[in-house]
Amino acid sequence: MVGEDKAELRGLLEILPPVEFCCIYGSKLHPNNKDETSMTDYIIGVADPRQWHSENLNLNKDHYASWLVHLGGARMINDIANDIGVGVHFNPFVSCNKKMVKYGVVRMHDFIQDILRWDRFYLSGRLQKPVNILVDKLDIKNVNTVNLKAATSAALLLLPSKFTEEDLYAKICSLSYMGDLRMLFAEDKNKVKKIVRGQFYLFEEMYKPFLEEYEANNLLRFSSAGDKQVNIFQDCGLSAASTLVSFLPSSIRSDMAMKLGDKRIVDDSGRVRQQVVIGSKEQAAECMKRLVRRRVMFSSTRQAAAGLLTAGAVHGVRYVANKMCKAWKSRV
Repeated sequence: MVGEDKAELRGLLEILPPVEFCCIYGSKLHPNNKDETSMTDYIIGVADPRQWHSENLNLNKDHYASWLVHLGGARMINDIANDIGVGVHFNPFVSCNKKMVKYGVVRMHDFIQDILRWDRFYLSGRLQKPVNILVDKLDIKNVNTVNLKAATSAALLLLPSKFTEEDLYAKICSLSYMGDLRMLFAEDKNKVKKIVRGQFYLFEEMYKPFLEEYEANNLLRFSSAGDKQVNIFQDCGLSAASTLVSFLPSSIRSDMAMKLGDKRIVDDSGRVRQQVVIGSKEQAAECMKRLVRRRVMFSSTRQAAAGLLTAGAVHGVRYVANKMCKAWKSRV
C-alpha cells in the first residue's frame, strides 16, 4: 500500500454512514503488490448492521446486488449474513476514487466475541495478520492483544522444539486457513509464504511483546543464526504445553476439556479456574488443531455461500474467477 496515505484510504468512509471500526486487510498491505486491479479489502464494524444497511441503501444502493435492493432490503441483508453466513455482509467490486474496494460489515458485539473467543474464527483470523486501522472508537487494537497472544500460543503448540521466526509467523498466518475449502481450488497455494515474507517486519512488530513475555517466562529462547535469521527454541515439556493451552480462547479450552478432560485449580489470585488435562504437547496440539480446522471449515463454507448469494450472479462469478485465476497461476 505504498504511496497511499490514510486520507486517501479513508475515501470510502466519506460516502458511508458512520462506523465504529474500520481497517484494511489483505494483499493491498503487501509492499510489493503492484497489481492495480486487485481490490482493497475493508472490515467495517457497526453497532446495528440492519440500521446501518438501511442508511447505506439510501446513500449507496449501487453497492448491493440489485435483487437485494428490490426484494429484501436491509432486513434480508442482515438475515442472510446471520443465518447463512457468519455475521458479515460483503459488498465487493465497489468503485471508490477510481479504485475497486470490497467491504465487509459486522456487528461490533459479534466482532469482539470472535476476537476474544474464536467462536467462529473468521474475522479473528484476519486480525492475527497485519491490518491498517483507520477508525477504532472501541479500542479494538487493544482488545486484539488477547487474540494475538492466543494465536502465538496456538502456533507454538504446533511447532517443534526448534524453528525460525519466519516459521512462527507462517504458522500463525496458517491458522485461519486450516480447513478453508477455498485453499483447495480458489486460493494461491503460496499465499501464507507471500503474506509473511511480504509483511515480515509488520508481523515482528505485532508479535514482539508476546515473544518477549514468553522468553521472560522461560518458554522460549532465541539464538542468532546469521543472515539476520533468528532461531527460536521452545520448552516442549508438559508444564510449558499446559501454560500455552491456558492462553487459548475459552471456547477452544472448553472443547478441549470435553475431549481430554479437565480439573479445577486455584490460580495465584485465589480464583478457581478450569485447566485442560493433557498427556503431552503433541496430544494438546492435535486436539486444538482439529477444533480450529472444524471452525474454519464451518465458517468459510457458510460465508462463501452467503457471499455468492448476496454478491449477485455477475459479481459472484467474477470474484470466484479472480480467486481461481490466482490459484491456477500459483500452481503452474
